[in-house]
Amino acid sequence: MENTVNLKSSIAWSDFKLNSDGMVPVIAQDYQTNEVLMLAYMNEEAFNTTLETGKMTYWSRSRNELWTKGLTSGHLQFVKSLTLDCDNDTILAKVEQIGAACHTGNRTCFFKALTEV
Repeated sequence: MENTVNLKSSIAWSDFKLNSDGMVPVIAQDYQTNEVLMLAYMNEEAFNTTLETGKMTYWSRSRNELWTKGLTSGHLQFVKSLTLDCDNDTILAKVEQIGAACHTGNRTCFFKALTEV
């Protein structure tokens, strides 16, 4: 279940278009089902840690600290691919999700219906 580590980015962090906090949003998506799991943010340290470990690592804006997804819960996310959008300001992370992605215990953070067809 471990992923390959020491991933290489095709662009430098300095080439990303960062938000006012020096971060980029990251959409995590299941690599097999394409289900959108969650949205989080990365700073340069989180990005580099993700590349080095193969485990999705984010910056917790509420705790103001580095956060490797699942480190305490066991609900890890292993990187399968990282893709940058056309504006260089959002990352799509295809991941192998172990357990729930949402802190509520749901598989995905996107479970509250706003509209119905």
